[in-house]
Amino acid sequence: MKSRLTAGLIRHRASMSKWIHGPHMLAFLPALSLAGFWLGGEMALIAVALGLPAAYALFSDGAGVRDPGGPLPDLVDTAAAQDLAEQVMTQAHDANLATACFLVEAEGLDSVARRAGDDSAQVLRDVMLARLRAVIRRNDRAVRVGDARFMVLLSPSLRLDLEALLTLASRMQRGLEEPAQTETGTHYLSAAIGFCGSTRLRGQSGGARLLEAAQAALSEALANGPSAIRAWSESMRAERKARKTLLSEVERALAKGQIQPWFQPQLCTSTGQISGVEALARWLHPERGIVPPAEFLDALEDAGQMDRLSEVVLQYSLTALRGWDEAGVEIPRVSANFSDVELRSPQLIERIKWELDRFAMPASRLGVEVLETVIAESPEGVVARNIVGLSQLGCQIDLDDFGTGHASITALRRFTVNRLKIDRSFVTRVDRDEEQRRMLAAVLGLADRLGLETVAEGVESVAEHALLSQLGCDHVQGFGIARPMPADRLADWARAHAERIAAAQNIGRGTG
Repeated sequence: MKSRLTAGLIRHRASMSKWIHGPHMLAFLPALSLAGFWLGGEMALIAVALGLPAAYALFSDGAGVRDPGGPLPDLVDTAAAQDLAEQVMTQAHDANLATACFLVEAEGLDSVARRAGDDSAQVLRDVMLARLRAVIRRNDRAVRVGDARFMVLLSPSLRLDLEALLTLASRMQRGLEEPAQTETGTHYLSAAIGFCGSTRLRGQSGGARLLEAAQAALSEALANGPSAIRAWSESMRAERKARKTLLSEVERALAKGQIQPWFQPQLCTSTGQISGVEALARWLHPERGIVPPAEFLDALEDAGQMDRLSEVVLQYSLTALRGWDEAGVEIPRVSANFSDVELRSPQLIERIKWELDRFAMPASRLGVEVLETVIAESPEGVVARNIVGLSQLGCQIDLDDFGTGHASITALRRFTVNRLKIDRSFVTRVDRDEEQRRMLAAVLGLADRLGLETVAEGVESVAEHALLSQLGCDHVQGFGIARPMPADRLADWARAHAERIAAAQNIGRGTG
């Protein structure tokens, strides 16, 4: 009985709040007070005096439902966002009009918070909300629903077709992406937008359904690069269901050991010998075969499983390294990618040290690959301390995708980077494009002056390999050399490669 009463109060909270806060209460209060005193005396009058403020407090919570015509708070929670969406959907249905929900994600606020502090990030949140409210109509509603997410609900209108909604989304985006000034400088943010108009939903859909559709559209926008705008469509429903299925499936795969690292060799351009291998996660699906990382890494990140993936890759990599040693296969080092999430763990150094001790491996045989964007955006804090700590432990620090994250020379020194992994965008067509060649030569010259080794990724032809060697690149890897492979196949490949190197060294030698 009690649970049914609670559910009823929650379900009808919006209408009860509207009734309690309505203007008719000004006339009703004196009558209620007199009736209480007439029927029950002083005790009844006291009950009315205490009960009404309690009812006002219950139905006017700061995150709860507001009078549709009243002022909104700047920040609301998920339940309040759904209530607001339900209000406009009800109004639209009753008037036989249309409405729409826009969700806006401010991309770059997290990096501002890391670089300039939370105060600057909060100033930018306030600026973006003010800009949104300046773009929309007086009766439309805009609130913040997360650290970097905003919601806009349009008041019911006669004409809200797809073209009109796209035009409004573009206007919002242009306003939000204007440079914003704070005490810490000028900031440039991008805005991804997903939206859904009520006319695109089938049947008598409610506010929760409208909000869910806008969230699906925003997810699609975020997956398609910065500043993307996406409108909800029925096909997204199937894609969203497939993504949820993938999410649960990939978590089980990680627990069952179906996700393991494969290894891609890196060759020294001076000797031709294997200078190391990079560990790359692969999903060995029992039905679909080999699933590439592009299809499951995002799902693992959404599930908060990137830490667990890194643990699995490290354990398999050290196991493989020990197995190659026992088999007499010379693999000097294995490199593993360390995600931003893992580098934020305060226990990272101790965990790596424990794993190395467990496998009796010196730290020098473990390479730690860190994205250039991570170093560029994390000059201080836990990430910086972990990278420096891993270097002091003896691990080699490789700066991955160099040329894409704008890390300063000072940062390269502070983080004790050992090698630059040159992004494949610098390598592609380097044997045929003179401008590309000059750019790559400049990068290699900078690395040489800084005393850093270089690894070129994405080498796909003999010509690229030869030119990189001539330009002074220290190491190369890519499909033109070898594709990633399991540990046992890499051992066979390494033996065959060593035989080819030995045979090449004997060419031209006479018997006398």
